[in-house]
Amino acid sequence: MTKLTLNLQILIAAVLGIAGGWAMHGLPAHSETLMWSLYATNLVGTLFIDLLKMVMIPLVFCAIVTGIANLRQHSQINLVWKTTLLFFATTTIIAVVIGISASQIFKPGEGLHLAMFADAMQQFESRQMTLPEFFTQFLHGIFMNPFKALADGNILAIVAYALLLGIALVMASDRYPQLLGLFEEGMRLSMQMIGWIMRLAPFGIGALLFKLVATQDLSLFTTLAKFMLVVTGTTLLHGLVVLPALLFLITRKRPWWFLRNAKEALITAFATSSSNATMPVTMRCATQNMQVKPEIAGFVVPLGATVNMDGTALYEAAAALFVAQLAGIDLSLGQQLVVCFTTMIAAMGAPGIPSAGMVTMVMVLQSVGLPAEAIAILLPIDRLLDTVRTAVNVEGDMIGSLVVQHVTESHSSS
Repeated sequence: MTKLTLNLQILIAAVLGIAGGWAMHGLPAHSETLMWSLYATNLVGTLFIDLLKMVMIPLVFCAIVTGIANLRQHSQINLVWKTTLLFFATTTIIAVVIGISASQIFKPGEGLHLAMFADAMQQFESRQMTLPEFFTQFLHGIFMNPFKALADGNILAIVAYALLLGIALVMASDRYPQLLGLFEEGMRLSMQMIGWIMRLAPFGIGALLFKLVATQDLSLFTTLAKFMLVVTGTTLLHGLVVLPALLFLITRKRPWWFLRNAKEALITAFATSSSNATMPVTMRCATQNMQVKPEIAGFVVPLGATVNMDGTALYEAAAALFVAQLAGIDLSLGQQLVVCFTTMIAAMGAPGIPSAGMVTMVMVLQSVGLPAEAIAILLPIDRLLDTVRTAVNVEGDMIGSLVVQHVTESHSSS
């Protein structure tokens, strides 16, 4: 394995993990072979994720502070802000439109009905949250004690404080060079530790995929197969066609070039289903493989992992229409627009953790009067669907950093 490239090692491990999980799937739940296999793979997979999370907080904090501070010129900072937010908003809108359109065309809920899932819905308790309550909680989660945010791993609050600190260093000009140097060294050390952790990536990713495949309930998949195919197909359409097409149109960089250099991050996102846990690998791919400037990647990638959730937005929009079809409700154009808006807001507020879409899905259903308890139907299949949409979320962050760098360089040369 030592003679193989890291990308190839990860790819081989992913295939072996999926094949091993599939082979174990037929064993009875009390089988010692299955139990010990799951114990071992859970141990290795959890260790890999925990190592990534360990280095994630200092990396995000240092990356954003140095990224903002090193942009220096106010006009360039404004351009980076505007380009980043415009790109994220554009891709999210496209994702939501694709999700709703596909659900309208293929109607995956037709032929099924809510009575089939009555037991699951009765056992599920949903926390009712109105849009104003969501905004209040969202804002409360952003502005808080930075030390508590660092200790709790609250990425949203860490990003907000790091942005303010970076802007303060810009406004202070050259009065705090030692402080800026400390953050720059912290980022370099974090990237060095990520290099060490990535040596374990083939084992961690293989173990995570083994556990995922071995523990899935295939009987439920046959019932919801049409919905899963629609969501997976549209998510792949967005990730393999729409985002690479935008990258090529804006930067002229070919999709194969991007996929080759982004492979580590995409496979890690697929295996972990967590944008936050993948963030160190995303930063590594952006800065080392794609040559994105650290100050650009240090701003765009952490911000994107927090607010840029194309895959999640697409899934929640499609799921809302799926539930409406199950309930026999024909949503009007106005209600579909409400779903679009609420989905975009909910995706921005979704934490970068496995099955984060479930956290905000209730609000999307409530926005048009759909039964919030219907989320219980989606829970058993959500973990598998989460793998693909997380990979697309991470892909959008890397493409966003490439687009922002291209726009700022073009502006500087003109």
